[in-house]
Amino acid sequence: MIARLTGVIVDKQTSSLLIDVHGIGYEVSVSLNSFFDTPETGATVTLHTHFVVRDDAQQLFGFSKLSERALFRHLIKVNGVGPKMGLAILSGMPTEEF
Repeated sequence: MIARLTGVIVDKQTSSLLIDVHGIGYEVSVSLNSFFDTPETGATVTLHTHFVVRDDAQQLFGFSKLSERALFRHLIKVNGVGPKMGLAILSGMPTEEF
């Protein structure tokens, strides 16, 4: 499992970051809260991650705070809430307010 990444931000989109970790580019889906917590392109960032492996895809989700990742893991345990829905919920409000 990939639990944390530290690397240079190569590209920054609203819903994802491309992070270069020693020559390997990781595409990481992030919530809006984590997106706004990350520095600009070219800066070093550390993200706590959750790795999802399915038959048709492998996805990496990143969070700027451990508390956000913990809440995400609780949310995806709820019946009908998958990782993308969990990120959308987290994007709606700060973890502390949830």
